[in-house]
Amino acid sequence: MSNAKTTAADYRHSASLPEVLERAGCALLISTYQAGQLVSIGVADGDVVFGFQRFDQAMGIAVGPQRTAVGAHDQVWMLHDQPDVAPRIEPAGRYDRCLLPRTSVVTGAMQCHEVAWGRDQDGAPDLWVVNTAFSCLAGLDPAFSFVPRWRPPFVSALAPEDRCHLNGMAMREGLPAFVTVMARTDTAGGWREDRITSGTVLHVPSGEVVTTGLSMPHSPRWHDGSLYVLDSGMGQLQRVDLGTGQRVVVAALPGYARGLAIHAGLAFVGLSRIRETAIFGGAPIAEFHDQLKCGVGVVDLATGHTVATLEFTSALEEIFDVQAVPGTRCVALGSTPSGGEDTWVLPA
Repeated sequence: MSNAKTTAADYRHSASLPEVLERAGCALLISTYQAGQLVSIGVADGDVVFGFQRFDQAMGIAVGPQRTAVGAHDQVWMLHDQPDVAPRIEPAGRYDRCLLPRTSVVTGAMQCHEVAWGRDQDGAPDLWVVNTAFSCLAGLDPAFSFVPRWRPPFVSALAPEDRCHLNGMAMREGLPAFVTVMARTDTAGGWREDRITSGTVLHVPSGEVVTTGLSMPHSPRWHDGSLYVLDSGMGQLQRVDLGTGQRVVVAALPGYARGLAIHAGLAFVGLSRIRETAIFGGAPIAEFHDQLKCGVGVVDLATGHTVATLEFTSALEEIFDVQAVPGTRCVALGSTPSGGEDTWVLPA
């Protein structure tokens, strides 16, 4: 286990982490709304390298070829890839990708939990947004706060009342195929009354129940013909049988599991320490609160074994999203208007 400090947090990681990332051929982006940070994790000269970018209540991340979207407190930011800039950032040659904030869409505080690149009804590239406050999936338009596209059939009206805590979305062939909700409720904050065993995965667009009985589920993902989901309150990565609704535990991890990226046969799972609060109180994993970690666990999907770990030991307590950046060694992050050193990009 290696211990070290970034400019923003103390951390330690397993000796295997740099090699695992290099073999997977990817870097990682993680978000933490508690500390308001987008964090890049890469490898250079055999060492783990971090980058930090301030976003108020950073949550969902969607990595695209030219743009990466980040859901924040009251807007969705667009970070544009600047391939000509990356090699020139000091130390020269460390970074092979540079993401700089360029635009944002002001949405209001819709609790933008997850975002994902897909396509619209005409087949054009488009961003899908999990709008938790309004219990719907939405698109973005500069003329509107958001454009509602789908909501669960049991939600009777579009209102900023977080009726079922719709929080996760799995894409399949460019469109949402599955979502997670804390409970199938239709009253303002109704999911809070029975959130420990009422978690459900729904099919999109039908709204039919795929599986239920989860404890505060998050981060459904469709990968290689299988549906995976995080049973967050249990600290488990599970695989769902679409025919029966039964679930198999792939791995158990030492944290509130939220944020999932699957790449190169590996599952990168976000882990959070949790406190006894109105939201987390009663979660089964809370019994082990003194053993829980904040960071990322890397699971081999074929064996269920944890092959690498990263733990933040100060400053960061909660992880929301984890996304892989394929074909990338090390990502440089630019600055937002909220502060930080500027990286300038000008026309030739």
